Order: sequence, then structure tokens, then C-alpha cells
Amino acid sequence: MEHQLRQEDGKWSVFDPLRKKFLVLTPEEWVRQHMILFLTQFKGYPRSLFALEKGLQYNKLQKRFDILILNRDGNPFLLIECKAPEVPLSQKTLEQVCMYNKSINAEFIGISNGLKHVFFKLDRISARYEQLHDLPKFT
Repeated sequence: MEHQLRQEDGKWSVFDPLRKKFLVLTPEEWVRQHMILFLTQFKGYPRSLFALEKGLQYNKLQKRFDILILNRDGNPFLLIECKAPEVPLSQKTLEQVCMYNKSINAEFIGISNGLKHVFFKLDRISARYEQLHDLPKFT
């Protein structure tokens, strides 16, 4: 499956198959759309279990996560923070997704700038994250 692109008034848009509408093609949206394609086509994650750019509250601040995938029971499974390709993945980026996950409590988290992706599994006993070599296929 390829991305559907269109240009209107000099601005590019990409069709989001999950939200079923065209969105302005920002660098971060490019990363988000490629991550969705990777997860659905290569890792078997069902489209029906995705939540995109939803709000959450952390320390009385309103925040928005990029991608959340639920498990078959409807519980948070994988939380991903997407950054533009020019944004390096750093400790600060990782801390951002970890902070969001304190409210969400997903088993897996990840960060991506489209060029590099890093995923972690939450060890619920030690409350520490262990880096993964590869993201598991959806079961």
C-alpha cells in the first residue's frame, strides 16, 4: 500500500487511512504515517486498535500522544512518540514518551524520527524499561 498524496494551494497533504481524511504533510506526520504503515503491514497490528493524537493529562498539563495501539482486551499495548526527521532521538525524547506512559501504562513504548526507531518493554516489577532489538509482531 502506498501513501496517497495531494497538493492544494501549494501545500501537500497525505491521506490517513485510520482517520479517513487528508492531513497536512508535516515532517512529523510523514513519520507517523510511515510508522502506521510499518506496524499494520509488517508487524500485523490491526488498524482498529490504533488511537492517534489523543489528549492525556500529566501533572495537570494537557498533552497529546502520537500513536497508541491497544491490545485485544482494549488495554494500552504500544505507545509511540514521533518526531520530525531532523529531530535527533535523545534522552529528552525518551523521557517525554516515558512521562506520557506514566498516565497510559502501555507494555511497550517507542520513539521514531523516521530515520531511527527505538523500542522498549516495560518491566512492571522493576518499573524499568528494557531496550528491544525488534518490536514484536502483534498477537
